[in-house]
Amino acid sequence: MELSVINIKGEDTGKKVTLSEEIFGIEPNEHAVYLDVKQYLANQRQGTHKSKERAEVNYSTRKLKRQKGTGGARAGSRKSPVFVGGGRIFGPRPRDYGFKLNKKVKVLARKSALAAKANADSVSIMEEFTFDAPKTKSYLNILNALSLTGKKTLLILAAADENVYLSGRNIPKTKIVTADMVNTYDLMNADRLLISEPALSVLENLLNN
Repeated sequence: MELSVINIKGEDTGKKVTLSEEIFGIEPNEHAVYLDVKQYLANQRQGTHKSKERAEVNYSTRKLKRQKGTGGARAGSRKSPVFVGGGRIFGPRPRDYGFKLNKKVKVLARKSALAAKANADSVSIMEEFTFDAPKTKSYLNILNALSLTGKKTLLILAAADENVYLSGRNIPKTKIVTADMVNTYDLMNADRLLISEPALSVLENLLNN
């Protein structure tokens, strides 16, 4: 697949790049994408939830009423889960929601996400650029020129650029990452991928090795 390289004004620079068939030309593996996104979201969970069970509730263990003859069910103490304020049955406890996923599956998932975006014509290759100073308006001008205002965009750079990052970090639905930090969730969550020309080479080297 061949794409034209555009500049920050949305104009065709006349240059073309050929996307790697080993990445952008594969048949997307939906299950690999599902597993990688599931792991990403699981890792975002704090897992600090906690409720008190009957052994942890601070109540007296005095027997509430006699065992027989009341016409009601037996009751041992206020700690019983059937009473208001009693302990919770099988309540949540702190836990780690993360799980292991093989590296090859994660690589396949990222390749599949990139291939899916390429198939949907949602990938743009941009000429390398930077800003003289951090300025949100400069980044907004790029989005306006590419008709992407209000859409979810993911800009992938070859290396960290503080001025570009600071210019775009406060814009809603906009995310800026380096090629080595790309994850499947961000790829699938974006409406349009903006990949800088140098970042494309970094991505291909990372995913093909």
